[in-house]
Formats: sequence, C-alpha cells, structure tokens
Amino acid sequence: MRRLLALLVLVSSANLAFAEEWMVRRQVGSSFTDTRDAIVTAIENRGIVINYTARMADMLERTGADIGATKKIFDQAETVEFCSASLSRKMMESSPHYIVLCPFTISIYTLPGDTRGTWVAYRKPQGRAARMVEGLLREVAAEAGPEIRSK
Repeated sequence: MRRLLALLVLVSSANLAFAEEWMVRRQVGSSFTDTRDAIVTAIENRGIVINYTARMADMLERTGADIGATKKIFDQAETVEFCSASLSRKMMESSPHYIVLCPFTISIYTLPGDTRGTWVAYRKPQGRAARMVEGLLREVAAEAGPEIRSK
C-alpha cells in the first residue's frame, strides 16, 4: 500500500511539473505600465510590428458580469501579439505546420493583492521551431526589467 501511495505521489508531482513546461513566466519589479511599455519598445526596436493588444483584464471583467462570475483574476492584463516576417517565413519554410506558432504573444499582468511587481509570460515554443523563436521571446521578455521571481 505504501508503494502504491508513493507511486501516486510521484506521478502527481511529475504531472504538476510537466504542466508548467509550456510556459515561461517571470515577475519584474516595475509597474504594469512601465513593463508593458518596455515590452512594446523591445518589440518595435527590433523592427517588428505589433498586430494587436488584447486587454484581457478588461475582457474578463466585462464578460464575467454576463456569466455571473465575481472573482477578480487580474488587476491589469494585456497580451501583445506580434510577428516577425523574416522569422515567421523561416519557421514555415522549415514546416508549414508551424503556422500555429504565429503570431507570437507575450502577456503582461498584475494579480490582485500582489504588490511585488508585474508578471511577464509567454508560451514556450516546442520542437524545431523552439530554436528559431525562443531567443526572440526570451530577449523581449528580459527587456521588461530585472527579474524578482520566476516560475
């Protein structure tokens, strides 16, 4: 019985660790506005066009009322969507199925009650495309400011 319990704990722990491998997130010590502006500047300084900015906190607040949800998930949250024409082309020449990785996104958000700073997160690319895209996402996220916590 103890072996079975130990095995279940081990499997549960492995599943929890695996559940976060698809995401990179770090908390920086700057305000939401400063962090968002740093991300936007880092993208634009690379000659990359921002396609869209999704105001996630506003959307969840607005739609939450429609479905009877009252929990506040974010104080502020935006997802910046952008695309590098040359990098996207290179990825899709490698495999047209990498279309699912475009556009690239980086999320910037603050959590209710957490006054330590602002979170910056992005989906971690997988497979061969990871070598092409990970560096860009990591560099842009790093320009948000000094990290105070990562997960």
